[in-house]
Amino acid sequence: QVQLVESGGGSVEAGGSLTLSCTASRSTYNTYCMGWFRQALGKKREGVAALGNDVRTYYTDFDKGRFAVSRDTAKNTLYLQMNSLKPDDTGMYYCAAMGWYECASGSWSKLTPAFGVWGQGPQVTVS
Repeated sequence: QVQLVESGGGSVEAGGSLTLSCTASRSTYNTYCMGWFRQALGKKREGVAALGNDVRTYYTDFDKGRFAVSRDTAKNTLYLQMNSLKPDDTGMYYCAAMGWYECASGSWSKLTPAFGVWGQGPQVTVS
């Protein structure tokens, strides 16, 4: 089973930027739908962005234009570039690997922790 390790979290002022990284233990680009999720304290985990095995990108409405998902296949790494950060963006950010069909069907954003493979989640704090 693939393992995921995230990095790049931290504290930033409102309006600032952060880039999160998610490195997989093996290649995922042609097998999985890779997604970013976040969970604010006391709230449900929600989808942020995803990248399919066909390199199509998917975003939820709240982050369109501010966040960008990309990958480096040589490094088995998925990225989330976050710009114009707001205090509401504060939370734990997780990357997840799921079946490729989750991206294609549009169901990726509804993935729950009981399914897929998840990283440990870096904290992002926007003040």
